[in-house]
Amino acid sequence: MRKRSAIPPQVVKEYWRLFVNRRAYTLQSTHPHPETGRNYYFRPTDKRTGASVELHEDTIRRHLEGEITIGLYAIHPENQCCKWVVVDADYKDSMEDLLKLQWQLGRDGIQPGLEMSKRGGHLWIFFAEPLLARYCRIYIHDVALRLGVPVKGAELREGIEIFPKQDIIGPGEFGSAIRGPLGIHRAATRRFWFDGADYTFEAQLAYLNGLRKLTTNELQAFIAGKEGPRQGDCQTARVPAATFQRRFGQAEFRILQHVGPLRKVGRNYVTRCPSCADAGHDRSRDNLAILIEDPRFYRCWAGCSKQAIRSALGCPIRSTPSRLGQEIVS
Repeated sequence: MRKRSAIPPQVVKEYWRLFVNRRAYTLQSTHPHPETGRNYYFRPTDKRTGASVELHEDTIRRHLEGEITIGLYAIHPENQCCKWVVVDADYKDSMEDLLKLQWQLGRDGIQPGLEMSKRGGHLWIFFAEPLLARYCRIYIHDVALRLGVPVKGAELREGIEIFPKQDIIGPGEFGSAIRGPLGIHRAATRRFWFDGADYTFEAQLAYLNGLRKLTTNELQAFIAGKEGPRQGDCQTARVPAATFQRRFGQAEFRILQHVGPLRKVGRNYVTRCPSCADAGHDRSRDNLAILIEDPRFYRCWAGCSKQAIRSALGCPIRSTPSRLGQEIVS
């Protein structure tokens, strides 16, 4: 007979609401690697079919009970948004840097949750609604830059890591996962709690639910004109306030939702151009190139305009007058 769970269903539901943004997940190995001694994470698959296993409420229950330890992905591939951002710090004096970040975020009106970890800590910043990962990363990167907190990258081997580590993810991609809170860390053989609440699941989740979350309007104000890291390197990208406002003020056209199949060629995805296809061309399916780092940028190598491409997809570009009498294209 199966042992009755000690985790109330409401705890599992609250955990899901706070932390789960997609059903893909990872598992931490119960046994350390014989050569490195590390407990690595892997994506679980069905032993019969080889297909990836999706996250369910029972998985969360087993994680909280300590039977397994899961890793969570931040970005949902359909909208490139996340429910949270985590600052991971595990180097010498890293806790001092996390406290600096916590203090500055507090001055911005945000209440992050500080979770201990094996070698340092995790600072969780929650959102009132899912926000674009790219802009969340720009905000945290800018706060760290102003405080002199090192950000790990190509030029720095030690520093904070910002999860998600990617600005965007492509179809079939997952990004970087981080250990799900309140479970048992297999390497440390212990549970790490959030500072600020009693060490029970109910108290921890009530505390996290009570933290003030970052809103769309606040993020818009924080990053207007600021710079942050691009996906995969240490370059920067400036985000004009008007661009951000268009993105959050109305539904944004996302070409990745309308084309496919895709394949990678260098820094681009390539696929068949919809406009060329309407004319019976591009049988090799590689005329349309879409920038991986920012899918807003795409072009047809055969010369089709964006207007023609959008029209072929049934999403024609519309223009409306702005308050300044200028034309805004969406």
